[in-house]
Amino acid sequence: MKCLLRGNSCFWLMFLARLIFILKCGSFGHAMLDPIDFLALQNIRKGLEDLPGSNYFTSWDFTSDPCGFSGVYCEGDKVVALNLGDPRAGSPGLTGRLDPEIGKLSSMAELTVVPGRIFGSLPDTLSQLKNLRFLAVSQNFITGEIPASLGQLQGLQTLDLSFNQLTGSIPYSIGALPALSNIILCHNKLSGSIPPFVSQSLTRIDLKHNDLTGSISPTGLPPSVQHLSLSWNQLTGPIDVLLARLNQLSYIDLSMNRFTGPIPPELFTLPIANLQLQRNQFSGPVRPANMVTIPTVDLSFNRLSGEISPMFATVQNLYLNNNRFMGHVPASFVNRLLASNIQILYLQHNYLTGIEINPTAEIPVSSSLCLQYNCMVLPVQTACPLKAGNQKTRPTSQCIEWKG
Repeated sequence: MKCLLRGNSCFWLMFLARLIFILKCGSFGHAMLDPIDFLALQNIRKGLEDLPGSNYFTSWDFTSDPCGFSGVYCEGDKVVALNLGDPRAGSPGLTGRLDPEIGKLSSMAELTVVPGRIFGSLPDTLSQLKNLRFLAVSQNFITGEIPASLGQLQGLQTLDLSFNQLTGSIPYSIGALPALSNIILCHNKLSGSIPPFVSQSLTRIDLKHNDLTGSISPTGLPPSVQHLSLSWNQLTGPIDVLLARLNQLSYIDLSMNRFTGPIPPELFTLPIANLQLQRNQFSGPVRPANMVTIPTVDLSFNRLSGEISPMFATVQNLYLNNNRFMGHVPASFVNRLLASNIQILYLQHNYLTGIEINPTAEIPVSSSLCLQYNCMVLPVQTACPLKAGNQKTRPTSQCIEWKG
């Protein structure tokens, strides 16, 4: 409540608001919610409704103490956390808009909104929540741009606006947040470039399924990043210098972009379960320094060339198809494939010239090998994925031209 009166008149107006609340509650025995927070909650309630089957707002009876409402958490006379549509209250979600009065909850440190049908834009007044550390408004129908004013939330640690319909670019002010540890903006319609992030405690970046473009600065991501998901964008440029700095990665997915240049050997030493670099424009030879211990490596649909490194023989699921690899398949691949240590070995659509395997060898049922559309007569007939096409061998003219 903003008082427009002067002196004692303002004091008595605020006092009267508190007194009315006490009389409504019928008790002087517990803390009284600040009148400004009380009115802010009322406005928030007016802007939202339960979806069919929800009973989240059942407890929001303003004749009682709002600190007992579902999803409202208080300390003293202030709201410190608001979980709208808290699933613990049995809510399948809410619909409506977020009222700008939400910015009046000045002590709030946490704001979450569960999946539902909340629409409209994010209130710019969120920037007034100077104590906010956790902001998650995901899986709704939020539109418009990310307010650049969120960059004023110097204590913000987690920003999750995923699975909405946000447009525009990621404000550079978001990248400048000094305490940011998690930024999750996936499954939106964001465009423009990725801003440099300055927080040295940033561990999770999830920007997949957007329309982001441009290249990433070699120093644009801090070494603290552990989870990096940028798939399904239109990002370009080399990433070898950048990835060589990110030595704490435990998850990486750069697939479905337009990244170019070489793949840094350091990437194959990371303690990750799945390396996803498919459908880019990476080029040049791939030379891991040691045996690769990553269970799944997908480098398919790139422009990689040279001979296949025997260091990949320890990978369980290896996708090297649709590249420009040439030469013979290392013998160690065959040995591990026949021993069922390799489950998927996709080498189709390259320029490979041979593989040492007995034509009578039986490929284990648990393993899949695809060799078609290379520069060799297939020594064994194996089932390939349908998208590999029907042609068994690459035309001789292409093989001669490529070898030349």
